[in-house]
Amino acid sequence: MNTLRQAAQEYLAMRRALGFKLQGSGKYLLDFVTFMEQRQAWRITLPLALAWARQHPRVHSEAWAARRLSIVRVFARYRSATDPRTEIPPAGLLPFRPQRARPYLYSDKEIEQLLQTTLNMPLSARHRKRCALLPWVYYCLFGLLAVSGLRLGEARNLELRDVDLKTGVLTIRGAKFGKDRLVPLHASTCKVLAEYLARRERHWAGRAVSAYLLVSSWGNRLDSAQIHRAFYAASRRIGLRAATDRHGPRLHDLRHRFATATLVNWYRTGEDVERRLPLLSTFLGHVHIADTQWYLNGSPELMGEAMSRLERHWEQRP
Repeated sequence: MNTLRQAAQEYLAMRRALGFKLQGSGKYLLDFVTFMEQRQAWRITLPLALAWARQHPRVHSEAWAARRLSIVRVFARYRSATDPRTEIPPAGLLPFRPQRARPYLYSDKEIEQLLQTTLNMPLSARHRKRCALLPWVYYCLFGLLAVSGLRLGEARNLELRDVDLKTGVLTIRGAKFGKDRLVPLHASTCKVLAEYLARRERHWAGRAVSAYLLVSSWGNRLDSAQIHRAFYAASRRIGLRAATDRHGPRLHDLRHRFATATLVNWYRTGEDVERRLPLLSTFLGHVHIADTQWYLNGSPELMGEAMSRLERHWEQRP
């Protein structure tokens, strides 16, 4: 019989082959296996699963412990096929309701201000030459997120080969669940990207640079933490965040705004929204329409369009 560690590695390999990335949960699962090995426990039991879920120093709430326990639960189901003695933690043992951040709905003016201040971001005199392309890098990144609905990771992973400006199409490779998809671009977006690519070529002429579309001042793929720092700085310059704010509008909210704006436009142009919703879901790279529907909650403008349509429906009834 496989050891618990072998079983965990096989389980993770199987799920990753199915398209699940399991970056965080995979790390936690192996931590659980180490926890079990330290106690010379070779089968999963409910008391040990609970002890591990609650023993981590970062655990300050039942919600976090419940999340960790859910990682063990799914693995325990898999393990029980080869070890019937495995105890599977029942669902609801540590109940909690996951809270999703309330999205911020950017106005057109705020997006314009964000892009303009990014393009004019201050650069230190010491690094001005090396960082000269950075304002354009972030300008294109933030603008692309606003008009395409891409996830930040998808935009970071874009390579030059993924950008076809002749046909106006981006190729998104290895997104969630390992799926690829094509994302069409508006002519105006293609024009901005073409100008960026020309600047990129001039800036890196004769020097080594990675094949990623959006690169750092060192020529590597943009670091996620650096992106967020640049976004927070730009947000503060235009008043979206105060200097000491720890929370505020997020980059991911640009994706939410894209989804809601698309649906509002469909309502206003008389489209069959219910019929077209799967198109938006595919465009965003969602597997289930329910994932797309969550993005469409909480928009007063969208609710107003929906209410207007409902009122017209009742007025037409005999």
